[in-house]
Amino acid sequence: MTSSTETPEPQPRRRLSRQDRRRQLVDVAWSIIRAEGTEALTLPRLAEQAGVAKPVVYDHFATRPALLAALYQEFDTHQTALMDAAFQASEPTLPSRAMVIASSYVDCVLEQGREIPGVISALAGSPELAKVKRDYEAVFMEKCRALLAPFAPAGTVAASGLLAMLGAAEALSFAAASGDITPDEAKDELFQTILAMVARNAR
Repeated sequence: MTSSTETPEPQPRRRLSRQDRRRQLVDVAWSIIRAEGTEALTLPRLAEQAGVAKPVVYDHFATRPALLAALYQEFDTHQTALMDAAFQASEPTLPSRAMVIASSYVDCVLEQGREIPGVISALAGSPELAKVKRDYEAVFMEKCRALLAPFAPAGTVAASGLLAMLGAAEALSFAAASGDITPDEAKDELFQTILAMVARNAR
């Protein structure tokens, strides 16, 4: 019989599944960026903050660019889901669709906080990561083209206009995230930009 004064044996630590471990590492990576900035995010630092051995981190993310790409992919996936849900609940009119694009983009950046501008800046600093960003942006722009083209008498929206819209969306969202403008100001300006972009394709 065990005496009540004896120290109980420590319980074995529960081993996380591969999926749960990856989720943990991604969450810790976001928290590092939130607290210390993107430059502080390295694989050894992630291992230290997550309380795991370095090989565990390297098994999930072979390089820092791979980790940053995974963070951006998560942001893009969330943004796409947010936009798709909003479109399903919206009216099939140009103002409604323009507002969905504007609100979804700004809201998603604000939900992620000031971390996502840092991740996107890091993506732009590497040719490998810049391509990852461009690939996701191309999918986003094609989705916007399909949604907006029916309202342009020309029947399509020019790539140059979509690029201008995307640049405005990024700049306005980041300004709202940093507090330089309000979220409503960012959404309204982006909304007006989208309407003007579609109108230019009428000629």
